[in-house]
Amino acid sequence: MKPETLNFFEKVYEVAKQIPYGRVTSYGAIANFLGAARSARMVGYALIGSVSKDVPAHRVVNRNGLLTGKHHFEGTNLMQQLLESEGIIVKDNQVQNFDEVFWEPSKEL
Repeated sequence: MKPETLNFFEKVYEVAKQIPYGRVTSYGAIANFLGAARSARMVGYALIGSVSKDVPAHRVVNRNGLLTGKHHFEGTNLMQQLLESEGIIVKDNQVQNFDEVFWEPSKEL
């Protein structure tokens, strides 16, 4: 990978580490915050590799609150279980109180 890609991944990790317990954000919100508005997919790719970096990737969902990254977590429903353990309501792979628990890095950081 190019050095600037790794640098972008590290920036994604730093933002994701700041998502508060019991809150979620989206791939696009992180991309927007980093000045790369059209890079939501790259944020997702970065989070795939974040398992060993103590990054709460389970708190990042798509723009509609869907758990689109859940297949990257071990176990059948680990992403959902982690979110529910933080008080987030998930039904049919979607955060139910999305507007209430959404964390916007552009406003919060």
